[in-house]
Amino acid sequence: MPQWPVADFDPVRRLHVIAATTPGAARIGEAVLDAPFERVWSLAQDLERTMPLWIPDVRTVRLLTPESTGAPLQARIHGHTRLRATFAIDLAPGWCLMQSRLVLGGMAARPETDRTTRLAFLGGLRFPGARLLAPALRPFTGNPLARFAALLDEE
Repeated sequence: MPQWPVADFDPVRRLHVIAATTPGAARIGEAVLDAPFERVWSLAQDLERTMPLWIPDVRTVRLLTPESTGAPLQARIHGHTRLRATFAIDLAPGWCLMQSRLVLGGMAARPETDRTTRLAFLGGLRFPGARLLAPALRPFTGNPLARFAALLDEE
């Protein structure tokens, strides 16, 4: 039996692959934060509490399936605009991918050093013509990574 090559990507690289291969208006950015991975990820994975503080269009996040059940996670998200959607969520240490019928979002983190963490954020629309609409939406989406860094400084 032939040995197939294996490509193992860290979470940040994985998010870049998803952004590059997803049709639509996927927007990805990353930053190196001056905080250890455990601190960054504990804040990032607290979706209900912190996501509305650092993602400009998110007003509320309500988990529909508690993490403790082991069932696939789902959340209902309401935005300041007309966003009202149920998202399927894949959440693991350093990884969060959220998908609704029309929106794709994600974040990924990996330690850079003992005291710094690389955090990536992905946002995208999943419908025909999304690439044409994306530039018009940029003033409303702001810079989530800068907002996350400010939130990290406050905590």
